[in-house]
Amino acid sequence: MSNNIKERHHHSNFAFRIISLMHDNPLLPIFRDPYKLLRAAGLKPGQKVLEVGCGPGFFTIPAAKIVGKEGFVYAVDVHPLAIERVKEKSEKEGIKNVKPILANASDTGLQDQSIDLAFLFGLRYIAGGLENVISEIHRILKPGGVFSFEKTKGSEKKLIEEVERGGFTYSERQARIFLFKKEKNSQNG
Repeated sequence: MSNNIKERHHHSNFAFRIISLMHDNPLLPIFRDPYKLLRAAGLKPGQKVLEVGCGPGFFTIPAAKIVGKEGFVYAVDVHPLAIERVKEKSEKEGIKNVKPILANASDTGLQDQSIDLAFLFGLRYIAGGLENVISEIHRILKPGGVFSFEKTKGSEKKLIEEVERGGFTYSERQARIFLFKKEKNSQNG
């Protein structure tokens, strides 16, 4: 069993390095502008934001710059190398308003109703399962908060139904980004 764990860890590190090579490519922002996507997702100065699955920080640093010194970004990922890369990038850029969190997005450890906006971009597989992640985001979002979800595969209708089952209301779509609101009168977390 020990060899199986080491092998999975090795494959996980290899996969992360491949993702990093793609995300750290200086040409990627030309084709996938993180600032444009984050603004479409609803990020604004002064917000407290949760990034689900931060990876090597392609969206983290731009998100921190958008929310500014009055805002804050919690960057959650299950991979230790992702957390280390986000820390390195934040230090290199002199960014002080990012907190990388090594955790499953279905159990962030953040306080109830402490986040203005949560975004989930580009993930094809969600550790902890989408239903559990939606529940956790509902718990930590403030009433009136926004959950922005970039659709990568599958049916739009099924995505909307699944997120709405989690207590959100679909509000609009900006290109591939679906925005959902947590109702202001929502009392259950």
